[in-house]
Amino acid sequence: MAQINKPSEYFNTKLYTGTGSSNSVTGVGFQPDWVWGKNRSTTNFHAFYDAVRGATKVIQSNTNTAEQTFAQGLTSFDSDGFTVGTDGDLNGSGNNIVTWNWKANGSGVSNTDGSITSTVSASTTSGFSIVKYTGTGANATVGHGLGAVPKFIIVKALNDPRSWITYNSSNGASGGIDLNGTGAFNSNSTLWNNTTPTSSVVHLGTSVQSNSTYDYIMYCFAEKKGFSKFGSYTGNGNADGTFVYTGFKPALVIQKHYSGAATEGWQMWDVKRNPSNLTDLNLMTNDASAEFTATARAIDILSNGFKCRGADNSGNASGQGYIYMAFAENPLVGTNNIPACAR
Repeated sequence: MAQINKPSEYFNTKLYTGTGSSNSVTGVGFQPDWVWGKNRSTTNFHAFYDAVRGATKVIQSNTNTAEQTFAQGLTSFDSDGFTVGTDGDLNGSGNNIVTWNWKANGSGVSNTDGSITSTVSASTTSGFSIVKYTGTGANATVGHGLGAVPKFIIVKALNDPRSWITYNSSNGASGGIDLNGTGAFNSNSTLWNNTTPTSSVVHLGTSVQSNSTYDYIMYCFAEKKGFSKFGSYTGNGNADGTFVYTGFKPALVIQKHYSGAATEGWQMWDVKRNPSNLTDLNLMTNDASAEFTATARAIDILSNGFKCRGADNSGNASGQGYIYMAFAENPLVGTNNIPACAR
């Protein structure tokens, strides 16, 4: 498997201060194809924009609301970032904003690998693709363009107020977890037709969350050495918490309690908002709350993974199961011989 030596060419976190007027945000390092943003200072909603659906088309991970057009939201994808209008989600005047930015391959091309024809923007190098399709309401497959098996998938119906759903390889294809919810893994064989994705297609059942007669957007992630890791771990209920090896220094970690009677949200941590440990400035995918300090659920971001530093149920309760997504700031040691450093 090829090593990605410079993860920031495919994923980068960008912090900036909103202006309240048209604002060209630069310094991302590439033209992003998926921008996920949050106003850290306020209770404005999370905002997802991608190049397949097009600028001004927003969906929000903390609500089941259908796709909306925000004329003053993200107005263009640019060569080194993006431009935002006056909308407060990504440009509230004087507010602290964070965006997480992924590179795919532009506005997408037709993909006929599955029984449903999809529009796919894919980076096979970084293992990330954006897939748009129209569901059939019957068991089907849809092409994802990665040439590798996805380990994590996020899906949202665009023209229906339906909850988001996720697939992760640790829990398997027998159900999923709502991205906009706080619940545990929910067994539901109709989400993915109880069939593991392949290197070319995602299997869809008849669930309205993944395959009714609506338009859908799907974000697919295959694991790539030195860039991304998707897995699970068991909490130990101790401030000297569970260590999770990723093989790189993470730039972004997202955790979710999935077992038992889980009632906690998806925790988001990154090295730009917390440039040194303890990593305790928290946002949640399912919650519009402003950023807050959460010492009891904090982590340390290390040169080769992350370590839980609290005993909170959201990330490290004893004997409980957690899934995670992690994207790299630096590989542990790339072929360019530049090692990741401890914080």
